[in-house]
Amino acid sequence: MPASPFDLTQDSAYAPWRAAKLANHPRTAADLVVDIADPRSLRADERQALLQRCATANMAIYRSPVDTEDKDIVRQLGSQLGLHQLDSNWLADEDGISPIAVAGQVGQRSVFIPYTNRPIKWHTDGYYHPVTRHIRAMILHCVRPARSGGETALMDPDMVYIRLRDAKPQWVQALMAPDAMTIPERVDEDGVARPEQSGPVFSVNASTGDLHMRYTARTRSVLWKDDPDTRDAVAFLSDLLAGDDPAIFRLRLEPGMGLVCNNVLHDRAGFEDEPGQTRLLYRARYLDAVAKPAMADPHQASEDLYVKSASSPLFNYTSSSL
Repeated sequence: MPASPFDLTQDSAYAPWRAAKLANHPRTAADLVVDIADPRSLRADERQALLQRCATANMAIYRSPVDTEDKDIVRQLGSQLGLHQLDSNWLADEDGISPIAVAGQVGQRSVFIPYTNRPIKWHTDGYYHPVTRHIRAMILHCVRPARSGGETALMDPDMVYIRLRDAKPQWVQALMAPDAMTIPERVDEDGVARPEQSGPVFSVNASTGDLHMRYTARTRSVLWKDDPDTRDAVAFLSDLLAGDDPAIFRLRLEPGMGLVCNNVLHDRAGFEDEPGQTRLLYRARYLDAVAKPAMADPHQASEDLYVKSASSPLFNYTSSSL
């Protein structure tokens, strides 16, 4: 097996990986967009464009005219992209897909931030899961946006890794420790609903060699390892994600649009709903990653990669350029 670019002793593997990543990474949020006719039945070129963006940036945005309230849109799209192992968490519906909307004052969902209109801090999904149950991919499909707000920010974990390693490799080493971040147990009226979970921020998938990131910017319900490098690394991450790094993409999903990704870092702005019509997104989380594109080289030239236009006024986005 070739040397891993995520092995801190292998600068000869890291340098070319870093160069290729920076050269081929999208410059704007518009570069992530693929126009598709129907997410339930992708054409070969649409599927390839989505897979290629995920191979290059760990994420893609699709834009379609399909905005019906049908969770099977997400399931069918995922299966076409190699996603089959749904994480059926306890707040999801019986089919494993979660309708993300304001839950009101009743029910289990009402006390969890995703089901309110409050902002959500930077995180990767499933950061509270054990290492044996990593969330490796996610789809968010927009049925209805909010009246105002609800924008999403996205950042590729590979780019976060580069920023940290370039700043100080010891910070990466600290965040790869098996006890770098601990999520305390969650207790409900029946006792321990979720046990304490410790694990690294950065880890490498042994079967694929890909990087996985587990992170939350929350300051409550998270315990960081108490050593200087971990504290400094966490502070660096906080400053990075609060800033205007050109690799942070900000956008608002409109009806028929969605995100497919290898569990990239993301946040959500607070929002206000239209009276009587709540913002509605469908979320599916997977234990497998997005399939690799058909081509052997995941870093093809940018002029071949970004073949779809994002010039439509239906697509609202803001992004810095590299």
